[in-house]
Amino acid sequence: MATSTSSGRDLLRSRIPLTVITGFLGSGKTTLLNALLATPQAANTAVIINEYGEVGVDHDLVQNIAESVTLLDNGCVCCVVRGDLETALREMFLARRAGQMANFERVILETTGLADPAPVMQAISNDATLTELYRLDGVITLVDGAQGSTQLTHTVEAVKQAAVADRIVITKSDLADKATIDTLIAELKDINPTAGITCADKGVVAPDLLLSVGIDRARIAPEVVDRWLGPADAAHEHEHHAHGHTHNIVTFTLWFDKPFKRSTFERCVELLTSLRGADLLRVKGLVNVEDEAGPVVIQGVQHLFHPPVTLAEWPSAERRSRLVFITRGIQRETIANLFAAVTALG
Repeated sequence: MATSTSSGRDLLRSRIPLTVITGFLGSGKTTLLNALLATPQAANTAVIINEYGEVGVDHDLVQNIAESVTLLDNGCVCCVVRGDLETALREMFLARRAGQMANFERVILETTGLADPAPVMQAISNDATLTELYRLDGVITLVDGAQGSTQLTHTVEAVKQAAVADRIVITKSDLADKATIDTLIAELKDINPTAGITCADKGVVAPDLLLSVGIDRARIAPEVVDRWLGPADAAHEHEHHAHGHTHNIVTFTLWFDKPFKRSTFERCVELLTSLRGADLLRVKGLVNVEDEAGPVVIQGVQHLFHPPVTLAEWPSAERRSRLVFITRGIQRETIANLFAAVTALG
C-alpha cells in the first residue's frame, strides 16, 4: 500500500472519479440515471452499462465499447460492457485522450441487478494502470421501497449491495406506506449505519447526494470526512450486528490514539486480508501515520486496497486514526486484537 505523499496528493486531482450505481433487479437504476444525466451537475459524464441484456439510457443501447460509443442527447457518452470492465475503462480513457470521444470528467457505472458490487469496485485497484487514471468516488445502492425488505430477506446480493454503499436511495416509496418504508430504513441502517439514506421523489434525487461523495482533494473540511465515512458516532460506541435476513453483516469503527508506523499499518492490513479478506466487505478510513503531516486515506474491498493517498493536512483537531469496517461475521474484537498484536511487535 506504499505510495509517496506528493504523488498521492496529485492523484486525487488528476484521477477521474468513478461512481458505481447498483441495486437489485427492478430497483429503478436506469430511471434514476436518466434523471441524473438531465441535470447540469452531470454534464461531461461517461456512462458504462455493465449488463447482459438489452438496456436503455435515453436510447436502446446494445453496443459494445470495442464497436462504438453512443452520444446521448445531453452530450454525455454511453457504452454497454458485457465483458472485461478493466479493458473498457482503459479503452475509454485512450479514446478520450485521442479525441475520439467527449472529454468526460467523470464515469458512472451502472451494474446489473444481480451483480456483486465487490468485483466492480476492485476493478480499479486490481489494475496498476487504472489506479493512475481513475478513483472510486462512491457506491450508490438503490433499494425498492415496496419490495426491499423481501429482497433483503431472501437474496444475498441485495444485502451485499446495501452493505458496501456510501449512499442508499429508496425508490418507489410512493408504492409503499410509511410503516413499510420506516421498517426498510431501520433494516438498512442495521446493515450499514454509516451510509446516508434518502428517498427518491419519482426517481429523482438531488445530484449532490450522488456525485462527489468521496475525498477529491488534498485539503478537506470535516464535513467532507463525515460525508464519506459517516458521522463520527455512527458506528463508534457500539457494534452493529445485522442478524437473520441480513446474513450476519457487522459494522463498526475502530479508533487508534497513537500514530502508526507505515510499515506496521501495512503489516496489519496484509495479515488481515490474508486471513479474512473474503469477509472484509468494505474498509475505509483516515490513518495517522508517523512522519506524515496529514492523514492517509485508506479504502479497501475484500482482499484489495486502493492506493493510499496522503492528505496535505488534517481536516480538524481530531488526530486519531479512524477505520470503518463492514464485514461478514468478523467481530470488532477480532480485528482490534489483530491490530494490537501486530503493533506490539513494532
